[in-house]
Amino acid sequence: QVQVVESGGGLAQPGGSLRLSCVTSGNIFDIRTVAWHRQTPGKPRELVAIITSTGSTNYADSVKGRFTISRDNAKNTVYLQMNSLKPEDTAVYYCYSQVVDTSRTYLGSWGPGTQVTVSS
Repeated sequence: QVQVVESGGGLAQPGGSLRLSCVTSGNIFDIRTVAWHRQTPGKPRELVAIITSTGSTNYADSVKGRFTISRDNAKNTVYLQMNSLKPEDTAVYYCYSQVVDTSRTYLGSWGPGTQVTVSS
């Protein structure tokens, strides 16, 4: 069993910052690639940022230069630092974690999401 939980969402003003956290827990042998996605009502879920087990990162064009994804392997946690926030960043942010569990099975798990609202 693997659980993924996001935190850190909330209300921010345009130009402000928030830091999201994604904690993966359970019967984990190794955490591989972790990605942040976001979704607004009526639209498909979109990839925001991704980080591999070796620390390689990639970003959606809409957030490049403003968002930074990082990981702390000792804490099984991936962060998304969001700076220079815009109203169009408003969405529910979801974390997707690819893990190898203790039985050496590859699994992918989503968290329940955390709401980010950017408004003055």
